[in-house]
Amino acid sequence: MKKGLLFSFVLIACSCGKPLPDLSPIDLSQWKDDKGGCKNIRASFLSELISQKDELKGLSEKDIIELLGRPDRNELYKRNQKFYYYDVEPGKECDSLMANQQLILRFNAMSMAKEVTVESKN
Repeated sequence: MKKGLLFSFVLIACSCGKPLPDLSPIDLSQWKDDKGGCKNIRASFLSELISQKDELKGLSEKDIIELLGRPDRNELYKRNQKFYYYDVEPGKECDSLMANQQLILRFNAMSMAKEVTVESKN
């Protein structure tokens, strides 16, 4: 009886996660296909991304990867904070010498997206 109750509790707890946002009209398969922003596909979604960036807050690292794909770069910072970087415009990886825009997600020690910004990278 106790094992069944424990199993039910674990099952309910695991299924109560935050649902993934839709992020329409961003085509997430095209976003994932534009690794490093080299094809300029991500740049075409920039205004929609900026208007919906709060939808990404509170999602787990796993959810972000499922939604946006693997980041172009990541960085581990002090106190177990982690940063994911997605190039929105072509950068050095695309043989571009110009500064580019990038989506930056900061994760807290619990692996939840705490901050979402779009910044220029020099």
